[in-house]
Amino acid sequence: MTSPIELAPADQYNRSLVSHVHPPDWENPRPSGRYNLVVIGAGTAGLVTAAGAAGLGAKVALIERSLMGGDCLNVGCVPSKALISSARSFAAVRDAQELGVNVPAGATVDFPAVMERMRRLRAGISPHDSAARFRDLGIDVFLGEGRFSGNDTVEVAGQTLRFKRAVLCTGAKAAQLPIPGLAEAGYLTNETVFSLTELPQRLAVIGGGPIGSEMAQAFARFGAQVTQIEIADHILSREDSDAAERVQQAMREDGVQFRLQSRTTKVASDGADKVVTIESQGQTEELRVDEVLVGIGRAPNVAGLNLEAVGVEYDERTGVQVDDRLRTTNPRIFAAGDICSRYKFTHAADFMARIVIQNALFFGRAKLSALTIPWCTYTSPELAHVGLHPAEAEQAGIQVETFQQELTGVDRAILEGADQGFVKVHVRQGTDKIVGATIVAENAGDLISEITLAMTSGLGLKQIASTIHPYPTQADAIRKVGDLYNRTRLTPRVKSLFEKWLAWTR
Repeated sequence: MTSPIELAPADQYNRSLVSHVHPPDWENPRPSGRYNLVVIGAGTAGLVTAAGAAGLGAKVALIERSLMGGDCLNVGCVPSKALISSARSFAAVRDAQELGVNVPAGATVDFPAVMERMRRLRAGISPHDSAARFRDLGIDVFLGEGRFSGNDTVEVAGQTLRFKRAVLCTGAKAAQLPIPGLAEAGYLTNETVFSLTELPQRLAVIGGGPIGSEMAQAFARFGAQVTQIEIADHILSREDSDAAERVQQAMREDGVQFRLQSRTTKVASDGADKVVTIESQGQTEELRVDEVLVGIGRAPNVAGLNLEAVGVEYDERTGVQVDDRLRTTNPRIFAAGDICSRYKFTHAADFMARIVIQNALFFGRAKLSALTIPWCTYTSPELAHVGLHPAEAEQAGIQVETFQQELTGVDRAILEGADQGFVKVHVRQGTDKIVGATIVAENAGDLISEITLAMTSGLGLKQIASTIHPYPTQADAIRKVGDLYNRTRLTPRVKSLFEKWLAWTR
């Protein structure tokens, strides 16, 4: 029997979730012989590694101490996108009059119902990541704390598992910020915010990264008074500054208030209020809020694994050290996902797991550096990126040219009232080879895949320009960027030759 895990609120949906991803009546199997792979951690990286290896005939053990499915299912992608979907629906109703649709005044959000919907959908998805499903795939699933006990052994729940190769997939968790009074006053993270059943009327969001920005906008749309605190001069500071400014303006229109170039110096309790002290350019301000959401910082889960005993080097901030083939400093042990990567995305963990399967089981030579990894922040509009930013290209010694198509010049975006974004593509100077791109659009996360496919397939802007896109679509903006590139090929000399030819053929 496993140690019980209870999620708040203790309703039918959370009980259903737990029954799949950490069933209280689960009995660990008895290990027999040596495993080809022992996978520690059943988030995306661990699940893909285990399922892929077992599908190829490997003998696999999978260990999870908490909830299978990891952050993505339980406290990340799945619940956050459910909330964002509800927030977008309300915004569409709120703004419907701009499209000639009259909506009765007084439309509101039923926040408890929003959260119940999220829990119901999350529970409905959970069988895909369940202990029973992976057992049925032929994998020995062990629920409990796994730790290395020798160079080829792992202990879990009083049993010893022998392995030929092991894979660390324990992910990351919300980092603890050293802000005086924060812990004592209490705060939310992505790991606790989805347990809310009542909307906080006043919310402070510390951090202007993807998590903080997505939740700040969603809660503002739900009706909370949201203040987002960011140390840089704009949110999403790692992104293209023009793109971040577009998103920031849209969030401001949704009611998010910003404290930029600001630092949270202290948090205190005063009755039911939390008092957040902010310093900005020598000025001090106090915010009174109901809740504080910390949306910045992730720390790798390296504690308790006994990595020192097996010679796996790690840093508590950056995680386990791996080479380009995802091998740790112990050649028997590999790693994948958030525990070792700066790309803390579900899709990155998925493809890192595929590299591990090749290299750990078949002496493959697949490399992490060969991956082209896009990402997206799911604000409205979304902000998606792939490849290099111009500054990164310059650091790599690559000269680039940039082509930008505003959505104000794309008919479908205009017709949908969603023309506040753009498609920006960077190519190697003098060629059409794409080295990076940023898209700001309502469905930027979908649009970026066309450019990612072009990059991974060696296709340039010329091929994109010659590919017929349905009209009218927002994706036509990408084709238009190809047209912008083609116009640069019409140099004065080429244009003169064309004119002479046309004159001769009249």
